[in-house]
Amino acid sequence: MTGAKPISEWHDVYDFLDQVRIRPGMFVRAGSRLELQAMLYGYRVASEIHGPQAMTDFEHQGLFAEWLWPRLGHTYASPLGWAIEITKAAEASDRAGIDLFFDLLSEFKAERSPQAR
Repeated sequence: MTGAKPISEWHDVYDFLDQVRIRPGMFVRAGSRLELQAMLYGYRVASEIHGPQAMTDFEHQGLFAEWLWPRLGHTYASPLGWAIEITKAAEASDRAGIDLFFDLLSEFKAERSPQAR
């Protein structure tokens, strides 16, 4: 991950998330995972309306959520969604929720990288 980049240099949702990680307060009030989840849903909707569908991994039943459930001790998908469950896990471990989200995102990306396969 590099420093802050202008929007014109973002290529996908992960570029956006890299910028959120650098400056979470600029993008999500109080590090709210619910706001982040809503922004990611908006990203998906906009991509379907304005160009080729850019399916993201952050749908309610998307790849990130499927990967996440076992890590949070869930046998099945939570109807509350990943943002709420990460918030609950962060509160239980006395961590900042946005930090836990980005730690989990790093693990998710590392496991999905070509080098990990």
